[in-house]
Amino acid sequence: MGFTVELWKSIEAIYAAILRHPFLRGLTDGSLPRAGFQFYAVQDALYLREFARALSIAAARAPRDDWIIMFNEHAAGALRVERALHESFFREFGLGPHEVAATPLAPTNLAYTSYLLAVAYAAPFHEAIAALLPCYWIYWEVGKELERAGSPDSLYARWIGTYASKEFGGLVRAVLDATDHTAAGLQPAELDAMRRHFHTTSRYEWMFWEMGYRRESWPL
Repeated sequence: MGFTVELWKSIEAIYAAILRHPFLRGLTDGSLPRAGFQFYAVQDALYLREFARALSIAAARAPRDDWIIMFNEHAAGALRVERALHESFFREFGLGPHEVAATPLAPTNLAYTSYLLAVAYAAPFHEAIAALLPCYWIYWEVGKELERAGSPDSLYARWIGTYASKEFGGLVRAVLDATDHTAAGLQPAELDAMRRHFHTTSRYEWMFWEMGYRRESWPL
C-alpha cells in the first residue's frame, strides 16, 4: 500500500464534509448564487498565483530532474491553463484583469497561501509535496464526484468538467506517484510531518469553499 493511500484514508471525514458543503451542492443543483461563485472564482485566481510560486519553489528543491520539470510545468499551467478558465468566467461577470488583480486576498486565502509558501520555503521537499498535494487531489476527486451528479448550470458544469478531466487526472497521478516515491525512503518522524501538512491543507480546502460561500471579508 502506497503512503498516499494512507493519507487519503486519514482525511475521509474531512473529504466527506467537503462533499456535504453547500457551495458544492449548489454547483450540482444550480442553486449557488452567481455572486458567490464570482467571489470564489476571483479568490481562486489569486490563490493560483501563489500556488504557482509554491510549486516553483518545490521544483527548485526537488531531488529528481523529472520532478523539477514536472512542478515547473505545473506552475506554468496553473497560471496559463486555469487562468484561461477563470478569465472566461470573468468576461461573463464583466470583470477585467486589473479589477481581479486589485482584489485583496480574503483572510482564509491569505492564510492558506502563506502556509503553502512558508512550507515550500522553509521545510524539506517531502513536507512541501505533502502540503501541495490536497489542492491537486481533492479537486480531482470533487470534480469526478460532481460530474457524476451533473449540473443544470452550464457555467458550473464547465468548472466541474475542468477538474474531472483526464488531463487534470494525469497531473494528479504524477504528483501522487512522486509523493509515494518520496515517502518510501523516509523515517517515521518525517512521515509524521508529511501527515501534518497534508491534514492542514486538506482542512484549508474545506475552508476555501466556506470562504466562497460566505463571501468572506476582512472585519476591519
